[in-house]
Amino acid sequence: MTVNGLVEQAAARLAAAGVAFGHGTTNAHDEAAWLVLWRLGLPLDDLDGVADRSVAADEAAAVAALVQQRIATRRPAAYLTGEAWLQGVPFFVDERVIVPRSLIAEPLADGTLDAWLSADTRTVLDLCTGNGSLAVLAALAWPEVQVRATDVSADALAVAARNVQRHGLQQRITLAQGDGLAAAPGRHDLILCNPPYVNHDSMQQLPPEYRAEPALALDGGRDGMDFVRRLLADARAHLSDHGLLVLEIGHERAHFESAFPRLPVVWLPTSAGDDQVLLVEAEALA
Repeated sequence: MTVNGLVEQAAARLAAAGVAFGHGTTNAHDEAAWLVLWRLGLPLDDLDGVADRSVAADEAAAVAALVQQRIATRRPAAYLTGEAWLQGVPFFVDERVIVPRSLIAEPLADGTLDAWLSADTRTVLDLCTGNGSLAVLAALAWPEVQVRATDVSADALAVAARNVQRHGLQQRITLAQGDGLAAAPGRHDLILCNPPYVNHDSMQQLPPEYRAEPALALDGGRDGMDFVRRLLADARAHLSDHGLLVLEIGHERAHFESAFPRLPVVWLPTSAGDDQVLLVEAEALA
């Protein structure tokens, strides 16, 4: 058996079992490659380079056991491996946080947000930071800024602290616990927020992989806008005069526009579409 053969075998098992994807991969083959390469201790970004490598019987058995664990528990692969990537940057994860996948990472990393920033941009707030991934990406993208990352969950902040240390950003990123903007007094030049925004009906329909994640980080209430309403009511007082709010709302655009019909926003393009991440200027929130 070769590595490639083992990947194909694992992919077939995952597909047949009907597991759900979306926590770092979008299909059975990519998830199988992740699990196989991780279990064998091989580079995760070089399947082609090791595809023809022979796999010993004990190695194949270890992979089979991991794939079976993924199928039986329906836990996201990132929880099994303890690691996930966002924009190619590795992060530690466990069940205390959702698996990092915020679409805000795309306009942050590809430079789209740069055009909106002022020459005076010096402070960034990552609200609902979870495992700290957006805070880390912001600090890496903009070496001149200081980043504050907050979350209501002390467990999530413990994971975030581990990732801040992993990337050597303790001097640039500060962590604080608290509910919403109450944890971040003062004004900020840029607020990034991937809040809980899944509406009640959608929460009831989530597959087991998503229900394995902390509901606190997903559940946005009846229409998904519970946290967003509080945020937009208070955001202006926490933004500098040239400040910006970048907010992810996922598939909740209809609910967002129903809740805020007169708020002028800019929709930012992402790989999931042009209606899942929005930008609001401070003056629009006055």
